[in-house]
Amino acid sequence: MLSPYQTNHDRRHFLKTMAAAGVVAAGAGLGVTAMPFTARAAEIELPKLPFAENALEPVISARTISFHYGKHHAGYVKKTNAAIKGTPLESKSLEEIIMETSKNPDQQGIFNNAAQVWNHTFYWNSITPGGGKPDGALLEKVNADFGSLDDCKKALADAAASRFASGWAWLVIDGGTLKAINTMNADTPMVHDMTPLLTIDVWEHAYYLDYQNRRGDYVSGLLDKLINWDFASKNLEMS
Repeated sequence: MLSPYQTNHDRRHFLKTMAAAGVVAAGAGLGVTAMPFTARAAEIELPKLPFAENALEPVISARTISFHYGKHHAGYVKKTNAAIKGTPLESKSLEEIIMETSKNPDQQGIFNNAAQVWNHTFYWNSITPGGGKPDGALLEKVNADFGSLDDCKKALADAAASRFASGWAWLVIDGGTLKAINTMNADTPMVHDMTPLLTIDVWEHAYYLDYQNRRGDYVSGLLDKLINWDFASKNLEMS
């Protein structure tokens, strides 16, 4: 977990990683701040999607995006702002709120909503119409740590499948090594001192309208056709 008491090296490492996400997001019109540890003068906002609602069809329908983004993601933003209003957290960045509330049981509700705002923004950047393939340093790292791109995808699919109930599958850097992990509910790698490169939302609201109980088909569709490997590559470069 990154906290004000952690080393400057760790803090710089996290800032660079989030700056990479911010640069990509800004280019896509998301409006995510590239320097998350600056004071925030206004409410946390729902960022714009980096693609049209129908751009991910047929893997993810416009109807799913409308509910997922317009109801669930927007709901987390609204609840976070309501929870921090009038508290010292109101002037904090989203990432600071997540870090400060992650280990405090009395602030679990704030953490859950704030982390879900961040996780969803990261998810929208992790997928893109047409997907792509990793290359350069990312592909070298995938081959070194997983053996092949197919093995990396399988590890991500297994992480998504093995997350019981709601949560997330992630490709992360942990101690210098690429790993596929999953987290439960709103939990996020940043509070476990890992650097996220991409994520797959495996909450039911991410896929149920299109796939019902067939989570594996949804995950396979993302891995085969929608993963934004360029986003992951930029995060790796800044790690």
